[in-house]
Amino acid sequence: MKFTPSWLREHLDTDAMAGEIADAMTMAGLEVEHVADPAAKLAAFSVARIVEAVQHPNADRLRVCQVDTRDGRKEIVCGAPNARAGLTTIYAPLGTYIPGSGITLEPRAVRGVVSNGMLCSAAELQTAEESDGILELSDDLPVGAPAAQALGLEAVIDFEVTPNRPDWLGVAGIARDLAAAGVGTLKDLSVKPVTGSFRCPIDIRLDGSDACPAFAGRLIRGVRNGPSPAWLQKRLTSIGLRSISALVDVTNLLAYDRARPLHVYDAAKLTGGFVEARLGREGESVLALDGQTYAATPEICVIADGSGAIGLGGVMGGESTGCSEATTDVFVESAWFDPIRTAQTGRNTGITSDAQYRFARGVDPGFVVDGLELATKLILELCGGEPSEVRLAGQVPAPPAPIAFDPAYVERLSGLSTSNERIFEILTGLGFGIQPAGSAFTVQPPTWRRDVEGKADLVEEVARIAGYGALPATPLPEIARPTGGVLSPRQARIRTGRRALAALGYEEAITWSFVGQAVATLFGGGSPELVLANPISADLDCMRPSILPGLIEAAGRNAKRGFADVALFEIGPIFAGDAPRDQRTAITGILAPHPPRRWDGAKTDDLFALKSDLLALLEEIGAPVASLQTAQGQASSWWHPGRSARLQLGPKAVLAEFGALHPGVLKALDVDGPVYGFEIWLEAVPEPKRKAIKTRPELVLSPLMPLTRDFAFVVDVRTAAGDLVRAVQSADKALITSARVFDVYAGAGVPEGCKSLALEVTIQPREATLTDAEIEALSARIIAAAGKAVGAKLRS
Repeated sequence: MKFTPSWLREHLDTDAMAGEIADAMTMAGLEVEHVADPAAKLAAFSVARIVEAVQHPNADRLRVCQVDTRDGRKEIVCGAPNARAGLTTIYAPLGTYIPGSGITLEPRAVRGVVSNGMLCSAAELQTAEESDGILELSDDLPVGAPAAQALGLEAVIDFEVTPNRPDWLGVAGIARDLAAAGVGTLKDLSVKPVTGSFRCPIDIRLDGSDACPAFAGRLIRGVRNGPSPAWLQKRLTSIGLRSISALVDVTNLLAYDRARPLHVYDAAKLTGGFVEARLGREGESVLALDGQTYAATPEICVIADGSGAIGLGGVMGGESTGCSEATTDVFVESAWFDPIRTAQTGRNTGITSDAQYRFARGVDPGFVVDGLELATKLILELCGGEPSEVRLAGQVPAPPAPIAFDPAYVERLSGLSTSNERIFEILTGLGFGIQPAGSAFTVQPPTWRRDVEGKADLVEEVARIAGYGALPATPLPEIARPTGGVLSPRQARIRTGRRALAALGYEEAITWSFVGQAVATLFGGGSPELVLANPISADLDCMRPSILPGLIEAAGRNAKRGFADVALFEIGPIFAGDAPRDQRTAITGILAPHPPRRWDGAKTDDLFALKSDLLALLEEIGAPVASLQTAQGQASSWWHPGRSARLQLGPKAVLAEFGALHPGVLKALDVDGPVYGFEIWLEAVPEPKRKAIKTRPELVLSPLMPLTRDFAFVVDVRTAAGDLVRAVQSADKALITSARVFDVYAGAGVPEGCKSLALEVTIQPREATLTDAEIEALSARIIAAAGKAVGAKLRS
């Protein structure tokens, strides 16, 4: 939204300059984006007068001029055909940058004569698109006067209008707020009705929908359309609008002056004797004023006559009824269109006209008839004519509901200590009506402030006009620091898990918390209560039961772009139902290994690499890794049945699942395998017992050399190697530091249904070197512990 200080002064009695106005607007809550001040841009240019102009001795089209300037008399070479003695024009001294030509003046000879400056045209000052010669100004202007002042140029203030303040889309609305802020005195904004001399012969109809609740109009006959007067053209061009004709310029002026869009129709081009605001019909179209044809669908409000749709209601008129210089009778429209429907029409058609921009935000419904009266007054002044009576169809929307308000609430809510008189002065200045109601008051918001819905909104109005700088500065109360730190155990585990996975080489991804219902079904979800009523996309219509599908699809997208070898993780919520307890936090990671091909064909076992990462992660977040059981064949259906497992503390305490993703699931997601993954449910991981001290225990290193012993045990083929390892380590936790499987064998020499597991056990003496007898006794305890725990027998 743009305006000039002189335009503002049409409604506000003030001496404030552009900078002061912009500062006051900022303090009142209006976001000023830019102030374009031509006085600063043209500061180097000033008024000069040509005293003498003679033919250049070496050029037929150049003249050597003696010019009186603010720097004294200068000799200037000029090629303009209108350069003559006695002409008052604009002068630029040496060193000046000329905006229209992009050059900086230097003292150089022009055909042998040095020019000590330049006499400028309107195009060179960028005050016109083109010009035939240098500027010709009034002889009354004194030499040395600033160019901006001589040309009548003034600053243009450009500011951003928030969607809830459509009244700021008119200069009168800005003047009202600035007057309340004390910048000046608001002039009378009331509109006197224009008496009609005959009944309007054009009928106005509404179809009863919500598209156009109120439609006012009148006929003005005998008008003379033509160019607008200079003041109106200057006012429009100052904010970047093009002057078209007096009738059209009046509507554009009122759109920016009073935030009231209007439209004028050539009455001779209307058919059927009526205009109607209705919804479009299938097959209808409108040739709009921008030269484009738009489909008038049943969702769009149109203006129609006997021939059909002739305009898009609240958006743009049609070419078929446009005004021209031959127009003598005009029908003036002032209506109130539904903001939501108008906004949707703009999105559907791609039109963002001045009218659509204002109607979509909600123009003042109380100014429907007044806007028509004001337009009539201007048309009669500029074009003459005879007006009819005003016709109004429908009903203007009711004003906002009154608000019960206690002035003491201002200080309670904002801390701003303001007298009741000042509060009432601010609200009254903004157009609010105030009536006593017992111990409190009733405040009636004006029709142009439909954003005010409660007493908190009134406090905001008082605070912004009184000045946010007046709000008291009070330090926040001291709060004792929590003894347990600022993070809960769950938050601390999330942070630890994120850092641990990043250290292991995984990259964090953030995927949608929604998936398609079909995908959710693949991962154990997709129940009706988790389907979204209004999804952001048709393929994201269900809350995710697992993070895995999002990560798998992310890996697939990377692969299609040439980055197939990825390791991704995400920590976030998953949903088993719509109850609060059904939401859990998962730590999920995937590997999509696609390493370069090797000449020797060697392959790595990525599944066990993933398991190693999973166990390292669980240890980092404080899970009891030593007590975990690995249960194969019990993982969920989306895992490969032979290459997946659970990690659990018992059948009902499952902490995680890991393994290779099922090929059928990968095919459904259109992702090439293999893909390995894991998912930890954070709520299932028991919290470690709080330790008495937070310092680490003393590091104790044995000076004695460790020794290793190998054991080969025969166990049932279904026995997990991890169970055997734990049993061996439990034989003597003080001496046995590790037990590692280094061989698995099944075949000749091993009974059917059994397998041989070979373990390397590391023994670390603490106080003295172990004797052979002590080593043999420890070996016996190891064999006994393995036999008791998993039925293992030493292989002969």
